Amino acid sequence: MSHSHHDQRHYPWLLIMCLCGVDYFSTLGYQPSIAFEGAGTLAPLATLVLVLVTLFGALPIYSHVAGETPDGVGSIGMIERMFSGWGAKLVVLVLIGFAATDFVITKTLSAADAAAHLISNPLYETHVPVWLQGQMPTTMFLLVLLGAMFLKGYGEVVGVASVLVVAFLGLSFIVVATSVFYLLTHPTLLQHWLAEITAGRYHLEHAPLSGTGPWVALGISLLVFPKLALGLSGFETGVLHIHMVRGTEAEPHDETARIANTRRMMLVAALIMSAFLLGSSLATGTNTLIPAEELTLEPVKGKAMDRALAYLAHGESPHPICPLFGSVFGTIYDISTILILWFAGASAMGGLLNMVPRYLPRYGMAPEWAGAYRPLVIAFTIINLVVTIAFRADVSAQGGAYATGVLVLMTSACIASFLHEMRKRPEPHHGLALQAQRVGFGLITLVFIYTTLANIYERPDGIIIASIFIGTVMAISFTSRFFRSDELRLKELRFANDADRMLWTDIVLEGAFRVLVPHRPGSRSLADKEAEIRRKHRIPETVPLVFLEVHYGDVSEFQNAPILSARQEGTRFIIVARDVVSVSHTITQVAMEMTKHGAPLDIVFGWSKGGSLKLALDYVLFGQGDIPNRVVDLLDKAITDPARLPTVIVG
Repeated sequence: MSHSHHDQRHYPWLLIMCLCGVDYFSTLGYQPSIAFEGAGTLAPLATLVLVLVTLFGALPIYSHVAGETPDGVGSIGMIERMFSGWGAKLVVLVLIGFAATDFVITKTLSAADAAAHLISNPLYETHVPVWLQGQMPTTMFLLVLLGAMFLKGYGEVVGVASVLVVAFLGLSFIVVATSVFYLLTHPTLLQHWLAEITAGRYHLEHAPLSGTGPWVALGISLLVFPKLALGLSGFETGVLHIHMVRGTEAEPHDETARIANTRRMMLVAALIMSAFLLGSSLATGTNTLIPAEELTLEPVKGKAMDRALAYLAHGESPHPICPLFGSVFGTIYDISTILILWFAGASAMGGLLNMVPRYLPRYGMAPEWAGAYRPLVIAFTIINLVVTIAFRADVSAQGGAYATGVLVLMTSACIASFLHEMRKRPEPHHGLALQAQRVGFGLITLVFIYTTLANIYERPDGIIIASIFIGTVMAISFTSRFFRSDELRLKELRFANDADRMLWTDIVLEGAFRVLVPHRPGSRSLADKEAEIRRKHRIPETVPLVFLEVHYGDVSEFQNAPILSARQEGTRFIIVARDVVSVSHTITQVAMEMTKHGAPLDIVFGWSKGGSLKLALDYVLFGQGDIPNRVVDLLDKAITDPARLPTVIVG
């Protein structure tokens, strides 16, 4: 199954919501623990801030991104379109590094948490083979299983995701709703929580503010909410999957309908998740239904750590919340949590499979096989196993990197949306609306910049890990570009207009033009160059020359598709190539076409100046360098018949 093939399939938006939801909703498996670890008994207030940022920040931004990228390129694609050249490529590579951090850690962290739920279940030791017991082997087994699922195909992935999301949300609703109902019907528990907050007992190791009172509590909540940022994951994967969303039954490709359905999908997902985040934080983060010591790592890891809702489902709370809760219901809930956490990587894998083939092969920064589906699945699965070993399958150790990746991608989406709106020209009678949108996007961007910086400050390990991913992406990309630079890279020849195409066809088909002279525009006049060429190489006046002038386009691109125009000046023909990526490849392309008819071609060059290292870098990065030798190499690869091979003359 090829990547292009699975791109063409479309599904109802509810099913794609489930595919993205295995990432987004599955964070309920560990989010309550992270919320209490970061905000203590202020977790419900900090979660409320997170929900407001979700609904009034992330949702409007990603609705805008969906409208601008119906092809599924997401915020990275928006950024790429705004810039050009190597600057754009470097920004995209950095963002791909952060996206890889997000998506890879999504898989490894979720699998590690699934393993933590699994080995906490009393049935684990008695019913699981010895070789599979333990956090590390269990996590790695789950990752390999997920990779195998993807090798079967995307249709199976979407179907499984839908079943898991419905089961998990249904069981989580029972746990959360019952727990919140119990809390609300026992006022003494709420009074205990409020009394603790009023007294300043937040169960925080390092509170950012000192003092007591509602304003202090609110201030702390605003300052610590970035620690809860994992609850924001899922939006970028949502827009990356827009190409899979069905427009209408009659017109699955209908772009307007697909955008509307994607926006509907993100709204419904955000509302569902917001309700669960608020409910779960009340149920687990108030030091009532779950004692505070059960949600901490020190001095001993608490029983509810990384599995707060499962703790309630197993009936481990000191309060009789619900007679249904116990080992049987808890085991059922464990199974649903383990499965959705295991499958959370499906959404991330989908994001990677959509993102990597879209950019790196096009930049010449990945092998050609990176554009294929199955090899990428295997490669990403191996990377996941390496990362799991590096982190020893520890959930907490990966949280910082995950949050950093999520927040940087969301901040890039904010910046892309804000810049896009700033570049818009106001339409008549809509100027005020545009100004309001600009102000809104600007404020949201500031909120996400603060959130990202605060998260990096609190968890500097996250940016360190992300930097390793970025460095790896950069190293692989530029190494690949270096080794692939000698590929033919000949996409097509384009023409400025029909007249140019006709004159070019005459030059090629006539077969009388056997001398091609590359000419650097602006260096000297064509008349002077022609006189020198004829004198040095003893070319008679009766032999017509074809001059080739090259004008650069975006040299950071990989595939070469120059735009040709042609004109005649006496016996001299001039071909002008514009939007050129590489001089050597353009000369090769033109020579190959001219070689198809008539006697073998002569190509006359001047000497290339500069040291070998400089020439090599100029060739790889700027499409220049030692042009004559590169043309010889490229022609040898392109033309297998020695009798048709052009003669390259340097002098």
